[in-house]
Amino acid sequence: MSDQLPRLHSLGDAALLCELPPPATLEAQQKIWALGAQASHWTGVLELLPGMNNLTLSFDPDATDRQTLEDQVREVWPQLAAVGIAGRDIEIPVAYGGEDGPDLADVAQHCGLTPQEVVRRHSQAEYTVYFLGFLPGFAFMGGLPPELATPRRAEPRVAVPARSVGIGGAQTGVYPLVSPGGWQLIGRTPLELFDPRAESPTLLRPGDKVRFVATSVEA
Repeated sequence: MSDQLPRLHSLGDAALLCELPPPATLEAQQKIWALGAQASHWTGVLELLPGMNNLTLSFDPDATDRQTLEDQVREVWPQLAAVGIAGRDIEIPVAYGGEDGPDLADVAQHCGLTPQEVVRRHSQAEYTVYFLGFLPGFAFMGGLPPELATPRRAEPRVAVPARSVGIGGAQTGVYPLVSPGGWQLIGRTPLELFDPRAESPTLLRPGDKVRFVATSVEA
């Protein structure tokens, strides 16, 4: 799949979206990162906005145009290697279940597992941060064990508590701020994911390897 050329779409007059078809995989995301590394040197490219299975190139219409960028993408894509970003190893402590993870029992029931087994599998996996989006510091991660994939809630919450750990479909993540949200909440961390006053405002960055560490489990 990663050898397949991305679909190319205009986003207004000054942006080009390069999009791979699902599913989202680490190899596909790494090729997106590799494309971004190449495009950062192209004339007229102003900003790179990586997403899940996609990359948006913001450009200066006076310095380049859509057709030129499309030709460059098509030229370099077959030669790109899936390369990782030199990320860090991050451990996130989590209190699972109870008031901190009100949906843990529902996730366990959906998966046909006990709550303790959900926690064990969730905390034993290694996750890779694909990109940040939705909220400042919200990391979309790959690596959730497929048996833990759980659909989002039918009725999203109006206010998810900050630092809540959730599962949404085939992904897991942490809400940095109080926000509406429909992910299944299985725990909460004391770590701050976003601090606008810090030199590095976000705890996580693309390419980081993440492990969740269970500090407590309340079924």
